[in-house]
Amino acid sequence: MVSGEELRIGLGVDAHALEPGVPLVLGGVRIESARGLAGHSDGDVITHALIDALLGAANMGDIGSLFPSDGSTPAGVSSLVLLEDAYSRVRAARWELVNADCVFIGQEPRIASIREEMGAALAGALGVDKDCISVRATTTDGLGFTGSGDGLAAQAVALIRRA
Repeated sequence: MVSGEELRIGLGVDAHALEPGVPLVLGGVRIESARGLAGHSDGDVITHALIDALLGAANMGDIGSLFPSDGSTPAGVSSLVLLEDAYSRVRAARWELVNADCVFIGQEPRIASIREEMGAALAGALGVDKDCISVRATTTDGLGFTGSGDGLAAQAVALIRRA
């Protein structure tokens, strides 16, 4: 306990392969690109990592158990819709977000010019102030699947408190 509040931290990690002809969505923002992220939903690695961070902090499983890649989850669904649903469950369990830090991992695209837009999209889906969501990026200096351009990844940390 800190100052009488119950606090919890969750970590989320996600990665998807890049595929030609698929729209690229990151942090809820569609980005012009010849390749997008393969996945049952829109493949948004930033949003998926945030969902897992929230669910992990609340001890409520993970994105795959909540939204399986089968007929029960609509193909191509917006990850922002999944984020709204997951966070409504976290809120129903009497938890609320304090803040989240999301890190995009990839050589391309460069997101500096749209980080604020991504943060606003994620905050909007959660119904929280945009200052509660940080979106940053890093490269792997050409190493691994993100460095070679075969895929993209993200990590997120979420701090929640008892509502």
